[in-house]
Amino acid sequence: MQGNNPLNDQWCHCTGKLLQVLLVLLLCLPSWGCGEINQWPDAKGGGHFSDRSHPDAKLPNIKPGYGFYSVKTVYDGDTVQLEDGRKIRLLGINTPEVEHRDKSAEAGGEDAKAWLINKLQHTKVRLEIGDEKTDKYGRTLAHLFSENNEHINLSLVKAGLATISIYPPNLRYVDELRAAERQAEQNRLGIWGRPEYAAIPVGNLHEAGHPGWTRVVGKVIAIRDTAKTVYLVFSNHFEARIEREWLYLFPDVNDYVGKMVEVRGWLNKNKDHFSLLVRHPATLLIL
Repeated sequence: MQGNNPLNDQWCHCTGKLLQVLLVLLLCLPSWGCGEINQWPDAKGGGHFSDRSHPDAKLPNIKPGYGFYSVKTVYDGDTVQLEDGRKIRLLGINTPEVEHRDKSAEAGGEDAKAWLINKLQHTKVRLEIGDEKTDKYGRTLAHLFSENNEHINLSLVKAGLATISIYPPNLRYVDELRAAERQAEQNRLGIWGRPEYAAIPVGNLHEAGHPGWTRVVGKVIAIRDTAKTVYLVFSNHFEARIEREWLYLFPDVNDYVGKMVEVRGWLNKNKDHFSLLVRHPATLLIL
């Protein structure tokens, strides 16, 4: 009786892997698209695959694998380029700007970029692409995960280097991101300990507004409706606006009236009037 041979075992293992690869390729062919692939073991435990029926056959459970990519360039804390040339915008978060072209650096921007460079230089990443796959600049929208399954977007928020920035319909990991931001803010980590990002009372908004990501706080005094937008009125000079398309994500907006509320995002200015677009209740906080 012949003993176990490591080379035979290795050959069998490789053959099994090859069969699985071939099966996946066959499943992708249009001519096989309407049939089922069956798998069954023989008396010696070997595996067989066929599109023909067999008494002991069952449908194989083949799980898709992940592709991992090296990061070629880190532009800032929330934008990178992969080795295949794709530019990736990290979903669900925003980091301060670094200096480039005609934009000045924002407080904390270089910290976020340096953190991301250090984090990604010794690992590859896989992507979880959003429901909305690209933005208006053609960048792929995705959550990044390292080879040890660290959620990079989430880690940036945990470190206080990024704020959450939710753009429906990309709502994956919202709860985790919100919890991480609350914890970082409570511990005054990163930007949460910087005076540049302190909340601005509505009455203190001056003519020039405030550049970049901003926190504005005040009492909601009324609700104003239009065909496409609902406005939370804070004063004659400031409103937060919610697009009706995403209103279902919010509680009853009338519940905000009479309460002190903080809104987070980017200010828009029209003459002496400011507004701020709120896309998700995560950036509209009742105090």
